[in-house]
Amino acid sequence: MPQQTGTADPAADPNSRPPGRRKMRTAAVTVVLGAALFVAGTIGLSPFGRDPGTAKDERPAAGSPRGSIPALQADLRRLPNNHIGWARLGMAYVQQGRTTADPEIYAKAESALNRSLKVQPRDNYQAETGMGALAAARHDFATALAWGRRAAATNPSNAAAQGVLADAYTQLGRYEESYRAVQRMTDLRPDTSSLARASYTWELRGDIPQARALMRRALDDASSPSDQAFARLHLATLAKDSGDPEAALREAESGLKAAPGDAPLLEARARAHAALGHDRQAVADYTAAVAVVPLPQYVLGLGELQQSLGRDAEAGAQYGILRAQEQVRRAGNAPADTDAILFEADHGDAGQAVTMGRTAVRARPFIAVQDAYAWALHRAGRDAEALPHADRSLAVGTRSALHHYHRAMIRAELGDTEGARRDLDQALAIDPHFHPLHSPLARAARDRIDAAS
Repeated sequence: MPQQTGTADPAADPNSRPPGRRKMRTAAVTVVLGAALFVAGTIGLSPFGRDPGTAKDERPAAGSPRGSIPALQADLRRLPNNHIGWARLGMAYVQQGRTTADPEIYAKAESALNRSLKVQPRDNYQAETGMGALAAARHDFATALAWGRRAAATNPSNAAAQGVLADAYTQLGRYEESYRAVQRMTDLRPDTSSLARASYTWELRGDIPQARALMRRALDDASSPSDQAFARLHLATLAKDSGDPEAALREAESGLKAAPGDAPLLEARARAHAALGHDRQAVADYTAAVAVVPLPQYVLGLGELQQSLGRDAEAGAQYGILRAQEQVRRAGNAPADTDAILFEADHGDAGQAVTMGRTAVRARPFIAVQDAYAWALHRAGRDAEALPHADRSLAVGTRSALHHYHRAMIRAELGDTEGARRDLDQALAIDPHFHPLHSPLARAARDRIDAAS
């Protein structure tokens, strides 16, 4: 039995990437969504164990790395009725879709996984797990949960199915169930994927030292450059979101040595540079991340940084990209993610942000969605409605400077000056540079409260 991670203790803990937050493609393409830090991250979630490559009796295609899409396709041309091969190919496409943000890849994943299920309709936990991961990548968490349960029933020893369940439960706001799924996953296979999820359960509950320790274990277990980069990314995020941009910068730079040009790590380094006042380097890293894949998270980060520097034309160009992406999202009837809601609330139509947030929180009552909806309601002047959602965004103990700032502004509008003071103090104590635009506003609001006391 591996060392217990303590991820499932309902008596000791309150009710929470992966994996959450992720994004849309450009206006020229269609919309892609992920979830939390694992659903949208680059870490593997394979039902085949540590190596998702070819089976022991197969050979990789000449010139193609073992387990790569070309190698898997070559194997299937030789063995077209190999249901495991089709499931492997489907999972490889899911992984490619996560890292490239190209939603057309998800259609290929679905086709391959359906082919696997057609060849082997029953007892096919590999394809069932893949379908769950695909649904989660598309932000359809109810479907992901159904597939995860089916895969776990087919093979109770399948750790990856527990990962699908954990991600789905987290995004559906069923945090205690997610903790138990992560504990089961870690018991079955204590590797980078499960240890990273265990880290996230503690991050959600506000225990940053435990989250950091488990992510260090995930890094120690990482057997590939992509897993190393993933662990470094989240160590950087933990450091930055805890107010330690120097450590965040070191972790991001270490990650980029393992994965040069990795967009999430470029964004992490950009955020660290921005907090340290390295404006030129921050803009350069955000620009490089957007050039790799223009996820709204990166585009919005760059735009708001440019705005904070007084570069309104440059910021406006990024906001134009986001508005074009939003048109594509609406045309495709895809669910809005938190970045789209917050952008609309801060830089667009607050009423539309409320509509987007209401729809999102019904389908996905995750803490980040609760926060985005609360902020949209606040920006629309509906603070009494906003406060319960702001409370839910912090109910499990998550240490988020942005969430505390949002609730502070809501409380201030409702006349709760002391509550606003406490939240502002907490936000600035967690991370005094949590946002290029809102951090200065938080300090100004705190000064106003002090002056009025």
